[in-house]
Amino acid sequence: MTQPSARPWHQRYAPYLLVAPFLVLFAAFGLFPLLFSLWMAFQTWEPTAGLEAMRFTGLDNLLFVLGDGWFWKALRNTVWLAVVSALPQHLLALPLAVFIDRACGRWGHGVSALYFLPYITSSVAIAMMFTSMLSTDYGLINAGLGLLGIDPVNWLWQPQTLKPAVAMVIFWRYLGFNVVLYLAALQTIPRELYQAARLDGAGAWSQFRFITLPALRPMALFAVTLSIIGGMQLFEEPFILTNGRGGADQAVMTVAMYVYRLAFDFSDFGAASAMSWLLFALLAVLTWLTNRAFRERG
Repeated sequence: MTQPSARPWHQRYAPYLLVAPFLVLFAAFGLFPLLFSLWMAFQTWEPTAGLEAMRFTGLDNLLFVLGDGWFWKALRNTVWLAVVSALPQHLLALPLAVFIDRACGRWGHGVSALYFLPYITSSVAIAMMFTSMLSTDYGLINAGLGLLGIDPVNWLWQPQTLKPAVAMVIFWRYLGFNVVLYLAALQTIPRELYQAARLDGAGAWSQFRFITLPALRPMALFAVTLSIIGGMQLFEEPFILTNGRGGADQAVMTVAMYVYRLAFDFSDFGAASAMSWLLFALLAVLTWLTNRAFRERG
């Protein structure tokens, strides 16, 4: 029996050569910054003095972050914006997806694409649009309030209105993304299940409760997890709408914004790295709790 001849070298190593560019780029722009930031969390460093100026400080950066009142304020702002913007997204995205799936027929993809447009629109363009709409003097929203006899509201310059305004922008931008997620999951449910349920006398609510909701559970877990991760990393919308300042009384300064300011305004890269990893740990715990809650309800 003849032994099979060895494959040529280019066939043996071709798979490795194909993935090598990705691995090199990931190592340079993904893995190295990640490990460097972890190392920086235990260092103090003045960037202008060079790498040799780094000094090991142990847990000092972490203790500084935990004792920093501005960190806790930023965390409260982040949680508030995440909950107030994300919860209505899912409460509205699911019925919208069900409506599009059942009522729009072959036009469903076009309708869902319209909802998806805000998500792919530039953050700067969205911020400029809402800055104009929320303007005290010539904004469209205040013009509408004026028709109702209500005085203009200074949306972007007082804490009690700035938070809802930023949450509204986030809600508007990401609603369509969740609609598309739920719609994609709805279209995988076999129609025969609904036909059989109708033959058994099940109404619309019973079909939704016992067929649609259980089938959507995996996608709901995915969508909620994305909302938690994205909500806790909010940066673009509050940063652009407040010119990077966090607004009056730092009302919408998020943890990600505070990390940016620590690193690039105060040159405290050690504390910024420690805060970033603390946020990562918090996200890991929240993600685990979300998965556990969905498993228990399932």
